Amino acid sequence: MAVDQILVGAAPGDAVTGIALAMRDLLRLDGPSEIYARYRDPVLAGDVHTLDELPIGGRTAADVLVYHASIGEPDVMAFLEGRPERLIVHYHNMTPARFFRTFDHRLSQLLEIGRGELAALRPRVCGALADSRYNADELETIGYRDVRVAAPPVDFHGLLAQPTDPSLQRHIELYHRGPRVLFVGQLLPHKRPDVLLGAAHILRTYFGIPVFLVIAGTPRVASYAAALQRFVLESNLAGVWLAGPQSASRLATFFRHSDILVTASEHEGFCVPLLEAMAFGLPVVARAAAAIPETMGGAGILLPGDAGPALFAEAIAELLDDPALRVELETRGYERVLDFDPVQTRASMHATIRELAA
Repeated sequence: MAVDQILVGAAPGDAVTGIALAMRDLLRLDGPSEIYARYRDPVLAGDVHTLDELPIGGRTAADVLVYHASIGEPDVMAFLEGRPERLIVHYHNMTPARFFRTFDHRLSQLLEIGRGELAALRPRVCGALADSRYNADELETIGYRDVRVAAPPVDFHGLLAQPTDPSLQRHIELYHRGPRVLFVGQLLPHKRPDVLLGAAHILRTYFGIPVFLVIAGTPRVASYAAALQRFVLESNLAGVWLAGPQSASRLATFFRHSDILVTASEHEGFCVPLLEAMAFGLPVVARAAAAIPETMGGAGILLPGDAGPALFAEAIAELLDDPALRVELETRGYERVLDFDPVQTRASMHATIRELAA
């Protein structure tokens, strides 16, 4: 029996791609397993194949496809409908389309389409799993039954073992004076880094706290990234670095040289950077939105789901002024990370897939 995985798109630094690669290594313990994608970054050519490379001859209902659902794509939907294999859906959540209507109409359309495709696939699916209970609830709302929850494997140990980037370390030590606040994630409208820019402005201008804010992540929507750049320039906002995509070594360096991780995201199906930050001993400030409370598990400061720049500024200022609170959150963070031990999460995901594919 072959168990292969299907993605709409595969790219370095993409969380779904990372999960698929980890899952492939597990599936190969049992038999042949490959990853296929409609869109593939050429850098991944050795690990991810294109859809037209998946053979149809010799495939039967004894074989399985695991479809990673996170956005719509009619070509992938047509491909899945024409295949003989059994189908498992691994749901990573689909961001509500409303976040993208101003910045990328086509992406907004694909997210709308994706939710319809997810419902249309239900009769074809033999099993479903989700990264979080929040994601599972969404699947069950549209009629999926017996949705399993398997947290994604987060390789804390690998990230912690990354060497410090010496040039980045020198840059931080020379130019990032004052408390260092970090955001990690793709630059997308629903992640609301604009709220964090506003909070940094309030902290520096009205609180007199010279924070340095690093926004570390790939700009996936060009018009939104340009809007963030304009905001920084037009506000004459000092102490902000839109740092762009990061290697593992640079990311580890940012974690080691930051004081707080913040996210104002309004929609997350899991949110891996929260746990990565906790593994490095960083206290976390986040909105109580979507799956974030589930992932944090009480190990950080949760603000209301509609918290704006002023409330984020107040929370950051309080945390910077309270060493005992920082130590308490550091301890809680370490304890929370233990709940997602990568050996255990990999074993759980492997067992879940094997059970669904049986």
